[in-house]
Amino acid sequence: MKILLVYPNSRDEVLGWGTLGAIAEPLALEYLGAALKPDGHQVRILDLRFHPQELDDTLRTFAPDVVGVTGFSMHVLRGLAICRRAKEVCPSCLTIAGGHHATLLPEDFFEEQMDFVVSGEGTVPMRELVARLEAGRPVHDIPGLWSRRDGKFLSGGIQPELDLDTLVLPDRTLTERDRQHYFIDWMKPVALMRSTVGCPYRCNFCSLWKIMDGRYLKADVDRVVEDVRGVREEFVFLVDDEAFIDGPRMLRLAKALKDAGQHKRYFAYCRIDTLLREHDIMTAWREVGLERLFIGIEAYSPQGLADFNKKCSVAQVEAGLQAARELGLKVMAQFIVRPDFSKRDFQHLVRFIEHHKIEYPSFTILTPLPGTEALTTFDSVLERQPNGRPNWDLWDCQNVVVETRLPREQFWKEYHNLFGVFNGAYAPYRSNAPSIGTGSNRVPARLARVALM
Repeated sequence: MKILLVYPNSRDEVLGWGTLGAIAEPLALEYLGAALKPDGHQVRILDLRFHPQELDDTLRTFAPDVVGVTGFSMHVLRGLAICRRAKEVCPSCLTIAGGHHATLLPEDFFEEQMDFVVSGEGTVPMRELVARLEAGRPVHDIPGLWSRRDGKFLSGGIQPELDLDTLVLPDRTLTERDRQHYFIDWMKPVALMRSTVGCPYRCNFCSLWKIMDGRYLKADVDRVVEDVRGVREEFVFLVDDEAFIDGPRMLRLAKALKDAGQHKRYFAYCRIDTLLREHDIMTAWREVGLERLFIGIEAYSPQGLADFNKKCSVAQVEAGLQAARELGLKVMAQFIVRPDFSKRDFQHLVRFIEHHKIEYPSFTILTPLPGTEALTTFDSVLERQPNGRPNWDLWDCQNVVVETRLPREQFWKEYHNLFGVFNGAYAPYRSNAPSIGTGSNRVPARLARVALM
């Protein structure tokens, strides 16, 4: 069968910091393609972030049997539009959606242009679905798959627990024409890689741990080394939700990479308490190429940290930042701006960042994300579609979708002022940033974590 996997373009194609940004490879789709190709299927990936005008032409020339879309909440409406257009151009094709949002709120894809929705890891149900379609067998009982029956979408059941070591490594040849363009600010070209899935922590603004029901899964060290060998890019962003929790494992991995002669320039997520606890592991990783950490500090006060259930203190934040400096690691620090911020809260945040000499601050707006307690109902949501569902286009953590304490215009002024205050932090790198995704309203955002379809 011919399968077209599409990564949607959104309202704001670049999630970035200042005038920099990030468009990283669609790793989830590369995993899917790698799983499907050995069965003899023809697979193409179309990244609409770089090729927004190519959908119709690709549908006509490739004539896919199946069109799949993935993405986060901000991609829901665009994903539905892509599948609607696919049906118009190729009426016989079947459509399927997966990814982060489809796992948590699959009902947002229960529309007439959709045939299937995947909840959870996508390679196993997708591979089974395509095999059964080709053989003309029933598909309604595939675990993890929602399929339409008698005008309604019904679930095939819950998937068994994921085993990372059973997945085929991602096929990066499927994005060959775009690989030189994938970037994270001055890191270009950059590749994505993962060695674990899930997070054992329970930060209440985050839904990533909900997707895995709190489980933390780890790939075999030798398998990770094999994956690194297949990456030709110098820069690698480790997209694990929290890679360094298991210190002994990460020490073994660092040694295995060193023994294999695999030295890259790594950027990775890391909690501040992990950085403090695993100083020796960080030292070992520094020796094999770790250069930068993306640390979610989130709040500047003890109360703010407690409200987010961060399970760390301001003193730990201070000690962690000092430890990173001693290790020679650059820190991109994430802060969450709450809708109930006062003008004084904005001022305190600026002072905190300046006082602690945080070089690369990044900001997002607290958003009621699917899977979090804040979105158990839609009562607080102001931005909605005509059908009453949230206007998912605005769920990029850069829009206010609930009531603010300050008047809306004043909140926006204070929020945008944050980027003006710290604009100089990125000046040395701005000349290397790609000239893509420009726009006066574009402001920094957290790097989207990579979720499997």
